Amino acid sequence: MPDEAQEIGRRVRRARLRLGMPQADLAAALGKTQGWVSRVERGHIELDRVSLLNQMAAELHVHPNDLIGRPYNTSPAENQWQAAAASILRELRRYDLVPVFDGTPRDAARLWEETARLHRLRDAAANTSILRVLPDLLREARALAEISDGREREEAYGVYAVACKFAHTAAHALGHPELIAMTCERAAWAAARSGDPVLPAVTDWMRVWDMWATADWHDALALSDRALGRVQQQYESGEQLAVRVWGSLQLRAAVSAARAGSRTEAEERVAHAKDAAARLSTRPVDDRHSLTFSPGNVHLHAISVAMEMGDHTRALTINRRIPPALVEALPHSRGATTTWTSPARGCGTATATTHCANWRRPSVSPPSSSATTPSPARPSAPSSTPNARPRANACAACPTASTWTDKPVFALFIFTYARSSTLPSWQT
Repeated sequence: MPDEAQEIGRRVRRARLRLGMPQADLAAALGKTQGWVSRVERGHIELDRVSLLNQMAAELHVHPNDLIGRPYNTSPAENQWQAAAASILRELRRYDLVPVFDGTPRDAARLWEETARLHRLRDAAANTSILRVLPDLLREARALAEISDGREREEAYGVYAVACKFAHTAAHALGHPELIAMTCERAAWAAARSGDPVLPAVTDWMRVWDMWATADWHDALALSDRALGRVQQQYESGEQLAVRVWGSLQLRAAVSAARAGSRTEAEERVAHAKDAAARLSTRPVDDRHSLTFSPGNVHLHAISVAMEMGDHTRALTINRRIPPALVEALPHSRGATTTWTSPARGCGTATATTHCANWRRPSVSPPSSSATTPSPARPSAPSSTPNARPRANACAACPTASTWTDKPVFALFIFTYARSSTLPSWQT
């Protein structure tokens, strides 16, 4: 019986009893049986889908982090990121006050160079390093906006908004709900002052992510559509930053639709994103918004959508058809060190509703917050070879297991959700 399932079950029970809610009432709200809730609370059933765990959290009136035990409280060194998070919150709270900055801030072009550095840190999933950089960058961008006017002032606000986006991503990965909420609000505030016609849609893209934590799938879809409308004209004209945002929003909408139980809409959204990926320029683009959107990213979301709908067979089929070059082009943070290869414990020879009893789970321990993968509940360290997969994760009894356990995509598919919720990547 996996230890983490037992821990989550105990947290579910405590949250339910805190409300004085009978198991039968929780079961009815979730469309499950009382026996199912009982087995969850005893750790006999894993909440292995984001939609299910988020619905559970919503019914218990807690944040999903409360059920999965994030952020982890480990050694002092591993908790240093929380000091940086506190500094960021302090800066964000005084967003409309005169900034406290010694000296003269650098110009906007130099500050944008700092965001390029953050982009590289994000691709390496160095979340603690990101948080350490951000207090000074937010302060300097705000100081530049205070002393500037015209285009330079707008660019300063653009830097501030994108810095908030980096903080938002790191806060999701590390598990800091207050920072998640405040960075999203401040990003929208700064985007509206940036003069960037695409940036407000990026902040909506951030908000969609946050709506998943409360299982508001239909609101997430509505917000996605509003944001898509904001950039539709630029998308149709082929403006590359708009293409990236438009495609990324369609992928968020696809996941929202899948979790809402709408297979047709989810697949249509993936198809729209595929069309957007086909419109990406082959020339390098200055991705100032730091949105990872590519054909490989679309394929990973297609796998995730199939998994969310419980269609393991389709997920395996999509996995087998992905060209290796698309996977290799993805950033390291998209799963090169993730070793959870079995979606919902499905097996290569199992049906969409059958799990293999011989599948073996690797041991799990809380990682360092500065590790090179954002999952706070990942397996033990992988080999130094990026695409190597521990064979212990596979079903030893299944002759066809090797056709997929050694492929990187089943580790990578997880990241479609890992970047999209407050949950550790193995659960999403």
